[in-house]
Amino acid sequence: MSSQDKAADSPASTGKTGDVVFKTIAYAAGILILVALAAVFLFLLFQAWPLIGGDQAANTATIESFTGNRAHNFWQYVGPLVFGTVLVSALSLIIAFFISIGIALFISHYAPKKLATALSYVVDLLAAIPSVIYGLWGGLILVPAIQPVWNWFAKYLRWTYIFDGSLNDPSVADSPSRTVATVAVVLAVMILPIITSVSRDIFMQTPRLQEEAATKWEMIKLAVLPFGKSGIVSASMLGLGRALGETMAVLMILSPGLTYSIKLLRASQNQTIAANIAAQYPEADPNIGVPVLIGTGLVLFVITFLVNFVARKITEKASA
Repeated sequence: MSSQDKAADSPASTGKTGDVVFKTIAYAAGILILVALAAVFLFLLFQAWPLIGGDQAANTATIESFTGNRAHNFWQYVGPLVFGTVLVSALSLIIAFFISIGIALFISHYAPKKLATALSYVVDLLAAIPSVIYGLWGGLILVPAIQPVWNWFAKYLRWTYIFDGSLNDPSVADSPSRTVATVAVVLAVMILPIITSVSRDIFMQTPRLQEEAATKWEMIKLAVLPFGKSGIVSASMLGLGRALGETMAVLMILSPGLTYSIKLLRASQNQTIAANIAAQYPEADPNIGVPVLIGTGLVLFVITFLVNFVARKITEKASA
């Protein structure tokens, strides 16, 4: 065997070839993600083009039919939907965030090993439950069960304005629990296992040398939370992303409206983009109505992209 053949078969040469192959696969995977993202954006843009460059009179008529003459152009139509989407998603994140972090800390640093293992399985199982199951649970179980709670809020906290839901108000008399507040609770339950699971894994990676402290709380405060802050942000944004795009649970629970109201205990005030698309799509005109709905989907795509972009910047600062 020649010296050149021996060099080609050497471990260093084999390792170099492996590095090249792995680098190529990694680059291809990264490019594939960008191609998929661009393809989705272009699909939405082309499908919504009749809304952008088509007959505006026909578009106006379609939007008026969707909204019962409450909106006459696309931005009047999509504006309240964006507001409702952001409102519901933000509320669900606020409800779920602290509970998720508490559960993650309990599993990673407080619970006995067997209990922590069992809870981890339960959390991962909750993350895998389809959204339609959460919708059924919310509509059939939570809506009647939580009504006394919202009645108490409406009675004693109506001075806060956001909990103004007078029981004599026709907008809440028929279905007082099919409101933004109830949907936010259901979405919080849905995103809670996502935030918990990611945060738990981050907390468990805290270097042991950093966990030396006089008390457990000092260890959590001075080592675990600072180490995991970038992971907490990423976990929260993953949960928020699911809440932004949730369809079935919102559709099955929320009594829809088209306003900019922040009265959380009043029905028929808000609607989300995803739930609106699902509700309107079956009867939408393929030539005009569908492009209008896809146009709202394009707006949701841009919102989700911006949320993830901002989250990435926050994560980079937290890691610095």
